Amino acid sequence: MFNRLTKETSPYLLQHRDNPVDWYPWCDEAFETARRLDRPILLSIGYSACHWCHVMAHECFEDELIAQTMNNGFVNIKVDREELPDVDSIYMTAVQAMTGSGGWPLTVFITPDGKPFFGGTYFPPTDHHNRPGFPRVLNAITDAYKNNRGELLSSCEQLLEVIRGNSAPQQYEGEFDESLMFKACDQLLDNADLEHGGSLGAPKFPQPMLYELLLRYAEKTGNSQASHVVNLTLEKMAQGGIYDQIGGGFARYSVDDKWLVPHFEKMLYDNAQLVTLYAHAYQMTRKPLFKKVIEQTLGYVVREMTHSMGGFYSSSDADSEGVEGKFFVWTSDELDLTLNDRDASLAKAYWQVTDEGNFDGANILNVPVDLESFAQEQDYEIEELKQDISRIGAILFKERSRRVPPGIDDKILTSWNALMFKAFAEAGALFNNLNWINIAVKNARFLLFAMKDHDGRLLHSWKAIDNSSSDYEGGSRILGYLDDHAYFIDGLITLYEATFDDFYVEAAQDLADSMVRRFWDGESEVFYDTSPEHPKLIVRPRDILDNAVPSGGSIAALSLLRLSSLTGNSDYRLKAESSVRTIVPQMRRAPLSVTSWISAADFHNTDSNQIVLIGNPESPAFAEIITEIRSRYLPNLVLAGSRCDVPDEEQSPLLRGKKMLNGKPTAFVCADYVCKLPVNTASELADQLD
Repeated sequence: MFNRLTKETSPYLLQHRDNPVDWYPWCDEAFETARRLDRPILLSIGYSACHWCHVMAHECFEDELIAQTMNNGFVNIKVDREELPDVDSIYMTAVQAMTGSGGWPLTVFITPDGKPFFGGTYFPPTDHHNRPGFPRVLNAITDAYKNNRGELLSSCEQLLEVIRGNSAPQQYEGEFDESLMFKACDQLLDNADLEHGGSLGAPKFPQPMLYELLLRYAEKTGNSQASHVVNLTLEKMAQGGIYDQIGGGFARYSVDDKWLVPHFEKMLYDNAQLVTLYAHAYQMTRKPLFKKVIEQTLGYVVREMTHSMGGFYSSSDADSEGVEGKFFVWTSDELDLTLNDRDASLAKAYWQVTDEGNFDGANILNVPVDLESFAQEQDYEIEELKQDISRIGAILFKERSRRVPPGIDDKILTSWNALMFKAFAEAGALFNNLNWINIAVKNARFLLFAMKDHDGRLLHSWKAIDNSSSDYEGGSRILGYLDDHAYFIDGLITLYEATFDDFYVEAAQDLADSMVRRFWDGESEVFYDTSPEHPKLIVRPRDILDNAVPSGGSIAALSLLRLSSLTGNSDYRLKAESSVRTIVPQMRRAPLSVTSWISAADFHNTDSNQIVLIGNPESPAFAEIITEIRSRYLPNLVLAGSRCDVPDEEQSPLLRGKKMLNGKPTAFVCADYVCKLPVNTASELADQLD
């Protein structure tokens, strides 16, 4: 027997379509029913790859008696947080205000007009480890709603004020200067785990935005401790169990402080941001390990997370065959059966495999020491060891592919796809990998054509009608949010810098103009996360904090600053300045919660490196010059180029008056459109950049 979720496209909602719970999707009908029946609403929010969401679904939502209690006392709404991030943001804020913490599954009790009055995260089926059982919670809420409704409604109003305050912009009249970055980085360094990388304690999340800021700080100040913390963190993550040593790609987080034991779900947004971070760290260090991680992670995305039309899937599950991590772990006996004696012995030593195991009797593969140290310990030639490990890894990958794989959430989200195609474009440019750039191009063009409604508005989510679908039509839904526009603009600018194809600047401008029309509030001079066209919620959300992904507002500001430099449109810059200014009080109060905003402020405050390149990209001299530029970590770089001897001055004000010098490929280093003398060689350019 199916419930109302059977008509949905979200893989997460479809996982609950045969629950005995009478689920509604988020819709007007659910709220109208709650008003008519005079019942509270039980709002359950999660996502497909969430391990504890699966646990609560199995323990509670599949239980006939618990479902009966839910159906008799509540109107039940199930939401995919990845489809409706605005709904998730508002009610996550409420639960954090009530309990001091949040997470998924998110369980919130709300009135028929949407106001929250009680909530939490995971509830077990019976009282367990100081957590009340879900039936006890349901009965208590039913009783309180009938007999103490006035008290509940009073708490609603208090929570509503918290939520409104969270969205309200704060005015700041002063300047935002380098001290904001220095304060944030001092806190990061004070809290750094100098043994295992990351921040002190557990669990450990990758948090790429923090380390992007530390890289900026290291580049700006020459602070060696900052660069050391970033490099240590990236090395330890790459050697740990949070990284899939056989197939590439990172899990969402590690439950311990050594990056060893992950929750095994892999999220597209984590891997996108980490590829970009590893690329930036590689520019500073040239570490072969960082390049290997980029290659393997992008290989994983191409192999397992890409639709034939070019879109990237959202996530893969932690569980397979109902067991967490089963697909990824190995026993000592499995290695003996798969490999010959010599290879098995090497694999066990290299990936720390024991008979006892490190995860429920099995082994999460990890590398306790770096390759060079291991080669020295084992008296191995380093090149021979690399070849043997690569060969053994390929054997294990082939054997693992015979297992039942984790489920894939195959919906395609504009914002997360933009993060990933930006990563492909940036890595492709850095390593001169045309295949990666072409993957970015294919994805960007998919988003530009598939993620539009009939009025040309950007949409948020796309899902193939069937697995063989090769048609853009029919799969797109939900109006795009601020982060869909902001991340997309940012990615298109990066793709332009990788290709010098003006199409991407023009597309970025169209999106930027749409973003300003739909999300900018002229009175408060900030961007909101939703437009007036979105369904009305209890407040208009504006989440300024960085979470697993950067705040949409911060990337809106950064992308408008980049686009202003390319196009000369000062209105873009003014809107970016205004929105950043409202975050300064939060930067001073809790800088680590808004590091992507601080990066945007750094871009604004720094004389950005504007580099213009003119000439034939096929010429060796051009290749040498572009390699010199892309090999450097220049976080505030704006790069413009023309393939013509005399560029079209309509393309960008950066190109105006620029001509090739001596008939050869020519580079111009500029700041605020004022340029140094043009140069024809990579060495001359290096001298100017130095």
